[in-house]
Amino acid sequence: MAKVFAIANQKGGVGKTTTCINLAASLVATKRRVLLIDLDPQGNATMGSGVDKHALEHSIYDVLIGECNLVEAMQFSEHGGYQLLPANRDLTAAEVSLLEMKMKESRLRYALAPIRENYDYILIDCPPALSMLTVNALVAADGVIIPMQCEYYALEGLSDLVNSIQRIGEMLNPKLKIEGLLRTMYDPRISLTNDVSAQLKQHFGDKLYDVVIPRNVRLAEAPSFGMPALVYDKQSRGAIAYLALAGELVRRQRAGAHTATA
Repeated sequence: MAKVFAIANQKGGVGKTTTCINLAASLVATKRRVLLIDLDPQGNATMGSGVDKHALEHSIYDVLIGECNLVEAMQFSEHGGYQLLPANRDLTAAEVSLLEMKMKESRLRYALAPIRENYDYILIDCPPALSMLTVNALVAADGVIIPMQCEYYALEGLSDLVNSIQRIGEMLNPKLKIEGLLRTMYDPRISLTNDVSAQLKQHFGDKLYDVVIPRNVRLAEAPSFGMPALVYDKQSRGAIAYLALAGELVRRQRAGAHTATA
């Protein structure tokens, strides 16, 4: 049964989509079966996976409103090696459409139910707002991975996000938890980066991933070629960091499963 992780942060530009694409490809490199769901109307994870968002016959929007099933909307990312549930601007209309539907917060969870056993990991790229789309992702997820930059305003937004996750956990998804916090665009030469990083370690302890994602030109360039950094330049610091993150994620899952059965 797949572990479902929402990659979420209400702040934009923190590396959510970069993390989704590169973590998905890195998990594939460790022989895991992966599905990436693009739940952002901008469709950046779709384009970054090498799929043209303007030429979609079906998308996640059609799945959410019941026009087609999840398998019919799927695409394959040739460079990434994972299955993709793509998105485009049509998804903007889902906000309004979902409000009128029964079980509106659980549409994605029910859509995923028949195929969860086919994958090891399902990653959901969330939009940068606590919208009905993000709520669907959090209701469908087992855990939340929060990418964030180590800067002053990031801490302020983080407390809002943590509160939102707790509320959704209490009301709609009791198993939801924060899986981990990921430091992105990390530059240890900046003193504020180190200060914020120390605060995160103090407040979140082992929820903070040991791996940090550095500022890296190759990570920024790769999406315009429709491929993960692992394919674009596998020797780059960004590609190596995401491979290390995949390893850390898998080890944590294994340790958690071992603890649960002990």
